[in-house]
Parts: sequence; C-alpha cells; structure tokens
Amino acid sequence: MPPISIHWTELLFFVFAAVTLIQLFYYLFFFIRVPLYRLKPRLKSQQHPVSVIICARDEDENLARNLPGVLVQEYSSTYEVVVVNDNSVDDSKYILQELKKTFKDRLMVVGLTQEAKLITGKKYPLSVGIKEANHEVLLLTDADCVPSSEHWVYKMQAAYDEQKEIVLGYGAYHKTKGLLNKLIRFETFHSAIQYLSYALAGLPYMGVGRNISYKRDLFFRAKGFSSINHIPGGDDDLFINKVATGKNTAIIIDKEAMTYSTPKNSFGTWMRQKTRHYSTSKFYKPIHKFLLGLYSATHFLFYPLLAATLIFFSWQWALIVFGIRLLTQGTIYYFAMKKLDEKDLWPWFLFFDLWMFFYYIIFAPTLFRKTRNEW
Repeated sequence: MPPISIHWTELLFFVFAAVTLIQLFYYLFFFIRVPLYRLKPRLKSQQHPVSVIICARDEDENLARNLPGVLVQEYSSTYEVVVVNDNSVDDSKYILQELKKTFKDRLMVVGLTQEAKLITGKKYPLSVGIKEANHEVLLLTDADCVPSSEHWVYKMQAAYDEQKEIVLGYGAYHKTKGLLNKLIRFETFHSAIQYLSYALAGLPYMGVGRNISYKRDLFFRAKGFSSINHIPGGDDDLFINKVATGKNTAIIIDKEAMTYSTPKNSFGTWMRQKTRHYSTSKFYKPIHKFLLGLYSATHFLFYPLLAATLIFFSWQWALIVFGIRLLTQGTIYYFAMKKLDEKDLWPWFLFFDLWMFFYYIIFAPTLFRKTRNEW
C-alpha cells in the first residue's frame, strides 16, 4: 500500500479546521451557559444581613457621586456600608462625614493613616474592612462603581444557598460615545462570559472586585490574603482562584444586580489598568491557565489561518468553516450581550473579534513582565 501523501496546503486546512473546532468547543461547552442561565426559583425569599465593603483612596468625587446609590438600597433586612478611607489626602474625609450625618446607622467609616509594609495593592485596607464588618455576607465593590438598581444588595445575596460561599456578579461600564468605550466594554463582556461560564461549568477561576460577594468565614478560613500579599493586585481574581470550587460558587446575571463604573478615557490609561489585571493570571491554578491559554492561542491563530487557507487552499472551504464559527459565535454573543445589557455591542462583534488578534499582541508581554507595586 503506497504511503499517504498530504500536501502542505491540505495540512494548513486541517490545522485551521482543528483550531476552529477548539473554538467551537469553548462556545458550545462554556460560553453558551451564560445565555442559557436561569436563576432557580426559590420557595421563599431570603434576606441575609449584608456588609457592603468599599475601599477608597483619594476618591472624593467618586464617593460623592456613587456612594449614595449604595446607601439607599431597598432592603428590608439589615445591611451596612463599610468604607475604608485609605490614607486619602483629598476631601474624602469631609464627604464621608457629611454622608455619615444622613446615614449614621448605615455607614461605617474606617480611616487608615499609615501604609501597610510589604502588603501591596488594596489587600490591607480590604482586610481591615472585612475585620470591621458586622455581618457574614460580604458584598464588595469599588468607590467608582454605582449599583444598577436599588435592588442590588437583595439580588446579590439572594443567590446564596446552604452550599454557596461565593457569588460572582457582573461589573459593567457606563455607555458613552466613542470607539474606546466600545472596546473597553467588549473586553469586559469578553472576560465576563469566560469567568461566568466557567463558574457555571463548575470551574470558577476569578471574579471582579467591582461586584463580588463572599462569606466572611470563608475569608478567615483561607487566612485572608496572606498567601498573595506579596503579589501586586489579586485581591479579587487570585483570592477567588484560591478558594472557589464548583460547589461553593454561584453567579448572578440580572440587570438589577450589576454595577456600573466610568471607563478609562485614554488608551494608555486603559492599557496600564489591563496590564495590572493580567499580571496576576500567571498565578492561576494549572487547569485554569491551560484552558484560558488554549482559548487565547486558538483565538489568536484563527484569523491568520483563515487568511492563509483562503489564499493557499480553497476559499470555499475556508468560508464554510469561518461561517460555522461566525454563526455560532454571533448567536451566543447576541443572547449573552442581551442578558448582560450590552446588546448595542452586538452589531460590532465581528470587528471586536478581529480586534482581539491585536489585543493579544499588545497584552501578551504582560504575562512575562514583572509588575509594579501599586494600589
């Protein structure tokens, strides 16, 4: 029997088809779980006492703009708002004093006047806030975030049951004009569809500090941030990567359970922000690094392989494979974006998908770069 000979153009097509199949696996096994998500109905409502914790450093304008939205939640059970004023030199102290006059029974202000040595980022002020909190259910957000509704506290805590110790929410960005706003919001959506779907598949690996909840007892059982105090950042994603399991983690997707913050207004500041965030992913568990790395690698290779297949093999076959992925991606994105209140991004999704090729080139070096210690 003569040996089977495969021309290099055929091999190129097989590689392109294999990369596409891997991409389809992620869409049809993981990402589809977000549009299919339904919160299971409960026989009776539950309202746990909740401590909302916010760390702020020189955030006077954000506190004045956003904190009232946290303080006026419609919640019949007990909830408190703990604001850790971390060495601010602006007018944060005075704004908090004024708000305290109106919300004296709800607002607790913790003032820090010394820096924590050898503990980077906001892990120390957040730890202080958690220790000062009076309730078991902790709900974390940032000073530049505002709840999407007056039912945010209720909706987030309602996802708990007897087994759950962590609830992951969606932290969105305000919609404004301009391409940069759309790029930032798509990247946020793209990250969310991953960490939310992985959690639904029993493989939670991160959350975002703009909208996340976990039990106070879980924090102390894990010895807080002690294992990651030396790493810049990571108070949200690395902590969740360490303590989250398929059984103790829930998610909530509800337009009334989101938070909104103002996105960066320049590409440079956004790049610096994302560089800090991605620098922690190298410390994820091996299974998470493998799954995230395989998805990113095949996503990055898809369009160069598509172009090469169009030119050197068969444009008909290349377009068939591309069309299958495009139809799958477009359908899942449409319903996921609708559920996460990002539907205006959908007409742009093919452009964003092409943009991700350059996005990976820009941010891939972050994985190998030593990060700076910043708050």
